[in-house]
Amino acid sequence: MRPLSSLALLTLAATAAHAQSGRPVTDEAAVMSTARAVHAKVLSIDTHVDISPANFTATSPNYTQKLPRTQVDLVKMEEGGLVGAFLVVYVGQDTALNAAGFARANAQALEKFDAIHRLAEQLAPARAEIAYTAADARRIHKANKRVVFIGVENGFPIGSDVTNVAKFFERGGRYMSLAHNGHSQLSDSNTGERDGVWLHNGLSPLGKQVIAEMNRLGMMIDVSHPSKQSMLQTIALSKAPIIASHSGARALCNHSRNMDDEQLDALKKNGGVIQLVAFNSYVKCNPAKDAERTAAINALRKEYGITTGNRAEVQRAIEALPNDKRNEYLSKQEDITARRYPSDPAATVKDFVNHIDYVVKRIGIDHAGISSDFDGGGGVDGWRNAEESLNVTAELVRRGYTAGEIEKIWGGNLLRVMGDVEKVATR
Repeated sequence: MRPLSSLALLTLAATAAHAQSGRPVTDEAAVMSTARAVHAKVLSIDTHVDISPANFTATSPNYTQKLPRTQVDLVKMEEGGLVGAFLVVYVGQDTALNAAGFARANAQALEKFDAIHRLAEQLAPARAEIAYTAADARRIHKANKRVVFIGVENGFPIGSDVTNVAKFFERGGRYMSLAHNGHSQLSDSNTGERDGVWLHNGLSPLGKQVIAEMNRLGMMIDVSHPSKQSMLQTIALSKAPIIASHSGARALCNHSRNMDDEQLDALKKNGGVIQLVAFNSYVKCNPAKDAERTAAINALRKEYGITTGNRAEVQRAIEALPNDKRNEYLSKQEDITARRYPSDPAATVKDFVNHIDYVVKRIGIDHAGISSDFDGGGGVDGWRNAEESLNVTAELVRRGYTAGEIEKIWGGNLLRVMGDVEKVATR
């Protein structure tokens, strides 16, 4: 192989310095016309949407209609040009890692699996279909239907029985994270950073078995909630690329849920993809001010004898105070939240795409994707629900991303990883 010329080296350096290969577009009419054309063609995939089984019943209202209190439903996907979404089987973390807790969590998970299947198979089979493979997704898209994937947020419901991984896979689960907010029997959570308390120092022995089983089956491993140590250990063990289904760039927002440069570099070597998340507090944050605000609020509650941390119970305790004390409390609370530590302006689509830019510049166009965490706290100004999905494409166009690059970011990279994971399973 001939060594690269000086000109070639300069060209490579210049390319690496820019997130996209095209030129920024400043004319808004051109931006929107290009964005509409691109958006109409790409197989756009949002890799993290939370659900409530109550919206998947056979009686109205349900997910086939435009629901007033959800950010995603089939109508909003259709109107916003969002082709596919991973509907999430989420079960919160229980501190009791025992058989009773596992059984409760498993039942909750199965209820959500059933709800998603009900949508695609009974409520709207002509409008939506479950994708089990990357090829399925492309076929369903060509049929002009919404592509429904299933993701599992938190491996806690599998309990101590590794065979439950195959059962979740058979029901359509195509990614799974090994922890959520709190350490599970499989993995430490990113939340350990708050107090420096870890349960496994990464993965547990059972968690390592689960990774091998996911590789065997062809289920993508999601590292968005587990700890950094767990994520790095997962990469060392996995025979297939991994994903972060809904995370941000820690260099732009220093939150433990986001991935730092060491993690991003490791993800690139692994061949995986990070689905950048449009969740306000992971897009734009000020951890120091947030910590000071929290400490001030906690001190105020202590001053008035409010010891609970539960939001509803705190509200009841405030309402139970005598009128003069309640007014005094509310005045001091307003001083903390509105004057001493006011919230920063809400994150915007531009702030969100800054995370995409950062990842593309750091590790390349083939490793960036998109997620919302809608109906689980997600949303930024300009992309508050699935109807506004075009705005993300428009911002990518403004910054000079080409149609091919936008296709990769909106779903192509994720489908490439999904296909690679499928290939590993067939070896």
